[in-house]
Amino acid sequence: MSFGLSPEHLRTLRALNSPARIQRLIDALPYQYGNTAWSPQRALRERKGHCLEGALLAAAALRVNGFPPLLMDLEAVHDDDHVLALYRERGLGGSIANANVAGLRFRSPIYRTLRELALSYFEQYYNLRGERTLRSYSRPVNLARLDDRHWMTSDEDVWCVPELLIAARHYPLFPDRVARGLSRLDRRSFEAGMHGWTKH
Repeated sequence: MSFGLSPEHLRTLRALNSPARIQRLIDALPYQYGNTAWSPQRALRERKGHCLEGALLAAAALRVNGFPPLLMDLEAVHDDDHVLALYRERGLGGSIANANVAGLRFRSPIYRTLRELALSYFEQYYNLRGERTLRSYSRPVNLARLDDRHWMTSDEDVWCVPELLIAARHYPLFPDRVARGLSRLDRRSFEAGMHGWTKH
């Protein structure tokens, strides 16, 4: 199936026949800051994208290679949310993601549960004040539900995707009383984790 993709873009995505190869394509995209929600086809055409657009592109590449197009939202306080494309191999889960810092990108398929996967992002998930900001994760969202909205190919912003992610049930990673006691990141860890960050 072409899923409505152009022959050129379909060939590009089918050549990415492993999650690691998909991540390499995502890593090669310049990170853009903007209030946009580009479809995978438009992100390929423009050759750039932010967190949501990287996850959408990864989900499309996974889909044309036989995986379901699943996304998960990581919800934060005093910070941006983060979106992951999910995949499973040999019964274990991993993720593909675009981020302007190194620590919030790829995860190998070693996680038994979504909570384990979400927690793997906790230490690298902090804001410019050094506050650890990750709080919850969503249930997986299957983008096949949005095929009639042409999420893979639309030239218009596909705001239906973030709307579906926001509406998905979210699960807290720990109680509020634990969150209130979290310490800030130390300076060395903060600086190491900011690799790749550019001001916008």
